[in-house]
Amino acid sequence: MRILHLVAFLAVLVTAVVAYVFIAALREQSPLTRVQTHYRWTKEDHEIFDLVSAIESTEGKGTTFYSWLNIPSTATTNEVSKAYRRKSLQLHPDKNKGVKNAHERFARLGVVAAILRNAEKRERYDFFYKNGVPKWRGTGYYYSRFRPGIGTVLTFLVILTSGLQYLVQKMNYNRDVKRVQQIVDQARAVAWGTKGTPVEGQRKVKVNLGGGARMDDDGNVVAGRWLDLVVEGESVFILEPDGSLLPVDSDTAVAPSIKGTWFLSLVTSLVQKVGKRDGVKIDGSRTEPEGAGDESDGGSGTASDAPGSGTVTPKEGGARNGRAAATSMAGGRRRKAVAGRRK
Repeated sequence: MRILHLVAFLAVLVTAVVAYVFIAALREQSPLTRVQTHYRWTKEDHEIFDLVSAIESTEGKGTTFYSWLNIPSTATTNEVSKAYRRKSLQLHPDKNKGVKNAHERFARLGVVAAILRNAEKRERYDFFYKNGVPKWRGTGYYYSRFRPGIGTVLTFLVILTSGLQYLVQKMNYNRDVKRVQQIVDQARAVAWGTKGTPVEGQRKVKVNLGGGARMDDDGNVVAGRWLDLVVEGESVFILEPDGSLLPVDSDTAVAPSIKGTWFLSLVTSLVQKVGKRDGVKIDGSRTEPEGAGDESDGGSGTASDAPGSGTVTPKEGGARNGRAAATSMAGGRRRKAVAGRRK
């Protein structure tokens, strides 16, 4: 558990450092910053910005020079002139007496037509038409860009690192499943012999897990690492010193889990700590003091102190009915696995 906490703390620390660097880079490379320090709008640009803002305030948000004249952005100069004449007849102050801002709208129409008729000014307007017009920010016109805050960046990094960790878990799981299947195939091949057909009863076999030479318990040099297995039909079991049998199959490998990622593991651990401190489990039930259930158990769940007989015959209940706590094999590593209670 301490190792898990250490790994989680390191992950949080790395995430915070990366978030700080990422945000600093965003602020340094922000388009808003570049506009302020490396670019100055020309007088013609400001004329276009002011005109666009005024037209949107009177004609509606999103109104462009082209939409106001009801022409496409690819219209020729002649088409612009024709559209201007049609629109000027509609907006002429003599035909809109008593209409508020009639003179201002008619004047803006003339400026719009002049800009679209001028090749250089139209090219400049088309640039802002395609890329967006900067907004007034109190001291000048600036582009508005999304700049994520610390919360957004941290959330993104947590999701990213958790996703990468889950991907690694998935890869390790697939590797362990293949390793377990190799062990099962080797055990079956040794037990079944050249015929390759299951035999009746149980057969004890040894499977080489690989690795270099090592010293056994008696000080003898043995080649590689060997694992004692029992084959019964098509099933393969690990033979434990107490005589119990633990099945070896794909379930032996630790499957990947979203809950096993560092962030959710850290949250779960903290919640469990708070629950234990308050004397309440996560599900809301009260925790019992240690030793409270000793009398009720009556010692029925204790394991025998007698040493293993060394035989391959499992204890009462068979290999399938009685599985005690034992160690399992997954990818060459031994993990503690707890089997179900004996019936």
